[in-house]
Amino acid sequence: MALLARELLGEVLRSERISQGRTLREVSLAARVSLGYLSEVERGQKEASSELLQSISQALGVPLSRIFAAVAERFSEADLRESALAA
Repeated sequence: MALLARELLGEVLRSERISQGRTLREVSLAARVSLGYLSEVERGQKEASSELLQSISQALGVPLSRIFAAVAERFSEADLRESALAA
């Protein structure tokens, strides 16, 4: 099954929010995005624009580069698992 970047990005955003002990409502208010839309982004159901990602990362107090690095790391882990299964 092919991984989608939006799904991994959503996982990273949700993980960061939860690790901070923050609610969807808190982050959506700080990022000035609707709670429903943020929820869809976190669940990988919506593609987020670069502007929206910047707003969310600022609301979380995390550099966008760190978010992208975490997504890249998850892609690498998935690639390793896929390679191991194919061997």
